Amino acid sequence: MTIQRRPSRQIHVGEVAIGGKAPITVQSMTNTDTRDAAATVAQIRRLARAGCEIVRLAVPDQEAAAALAPIKKQAPVPIIADIHFDCRLALAALAARVDGLRLNPGNIGGPERVRAVVREAAARQVPIRIGVNAGSLEKEAMAAHGGVTAAAMVASARKHIRLLEDLGFYDMKISLKAADVPLMLAAYRLLAGQVDYPLHLGVTEAGRGMEGAIKSAVGIGILLSEGIGDTIRVSLTGDPVQEVGAGYAILRSLGLRRRGIELISCPTCGRCQVNLEAVVAQVQEELQDVDKPLKVAVMGCAVNGPGEARQADVGIAGGAGFGLLFRHGRPVRKVKEADMARALVDEVKRLAAEKEVRAEAEEETQEPPAAEQHHQ
Repeated sequence: MTIQRRPSRQIHVGEVAIGGKAPITVQSMTNTDTRDAAATVAQIRRLARAGCEIVRLAVPDQEAAAALAPIKKQAPVPIIADIHFDCRLALAALAARVDGLRLNPGNIGGPERVRAVVREAAARQVPIRIGVNAGSLEKEAMAAHGGVTAAAMVASARKHIRLLEDLGFYDMKISLKAADVPLMLAAYRLLAGQVDYPLHLGVTEAGRGMEGAIKSAVGIGILLSEGIGDTIRVSLTGDPVQEVGAGYAILRSLGLRRRGIELISCPTCGRCQVNLEAVVAQVQEELQDVDKPLKVAVMGCAVNGPGEARQADVGIAGGAGFGLLFRHGRPVRKVKEADMARALVDEVKRLAAEKEVRAEAEEETQEPPAAEQHHQ
């Protein structure tokens, strides 16, 4: 079944398109001290290698703002500055040529300060994300809508949207984040029917590890399945690189993006005759940097194993002390249990390398654009 996405206007964060018919993008946020430019750049590069398409940085003070220019020059992906309370930080971030701002227009000062930031963002064609968070709603919105409710969150967002629209600024995306999944779902659904701006999805303060990934998958996944959402960030406690993997896993599960390895493995039962958990752990570890969209199956018994392995790009089905390796549905060879992980990893990397060569060859054979032909 094809998901029909909500129509939305398109904006650009650097060269990355968000909204419209653009692919749903995966974002993350550094947890380094932005004032430490070297550490921050190193983490941005790790995020980019994992597939992160946009990275956000906290800018709590002028020292952090001063580090943005050297960070921006070395960053391989677009950078968004996260600003609160001080419009001077937003202006400094724009001067450093960041690709986007995340701010709450209501907490950076009066109308003149908002106008100054919006004027500069418009001049530089830098989009703004209006970020509404259930944990920091204005008292007026809560009083008018019975506390921290979806209606209060949407009212806050609409107020800030109007503030920018009154200044002739429409280059924005909106987020309505909450740690409570039903609240987050209700807020996004309500706003999605009222505006056509692209929506940035996320369950804020989702938690650590499996707990956070599950909450994020439920909240983000439900909305994406309904066609709502143009860019996502999975918020997890710990190394932000894990957020990127979780984000792509959510998108893959709905058929919305294919990047990297989709690993299929059986839960194991009494029929399993190999140490499947150890095989899966090694395969997952060694294939985490493969960015080609490949389905890989690691199966442990003769009931579903051969079928699943045949349906994958590369798969292996375990028997009593051995595994049968498949590639595109055809058996390749039989290997000992001790060699199962190694054989599978090598075959996947071989296939990924072949795909890379074919892709490069296709690029070379494509005709150049008309403008280039004219000058040849």
